[in-house]
Amino acid sequence: MTRTEARELLMQAVFQMEAQKDSSNELFEQLLAEQKADKGNLAYLRTNFENLRRNALEIDDRIDKFAIGRSTKRMPKADLAILRVAVSEMLYYDTPDSVVINEAVEMAKKYCSAESAGFINGVLGSIQRNL
Repeated sequence: MTRTEARELLMQAVFQMEAQKDSSNELFEQLLAEQKADKGNLAYLRTNFENLRRNALEIDDRIDKFAIGRSTKRMPKADLAILRVAVSEMLYYDTPDSVVINEAVEMAKKYCSAESAGFINGVLGSIQRNL
């Protein structure tokens, strides 16, 4: 599993948890087992999942601040999951912001509408400039 695939798995977990309104460790660990996440990325996945859970309000506040005209409460779930994963990684993990933004845009192209990729790029670029 590449780091890109690990990010996608994390995004899918966040999406599923939002849809089910369940952000428990049990659900996350079940998803990791089902997807057969390799040992090389388990620490990355668990650390970022815990950062997402622990800092959910701050992450959503940042997204709301820079998602002009859109709210996390009304945003498409896939867009929101990608943004949450990216913002969490930008704030609480040592990956370069440019890599995080590029990966998020690529995920948006794969899982969302063409409009979403530009929107996500704009939000994350604004957050990066204000860090």
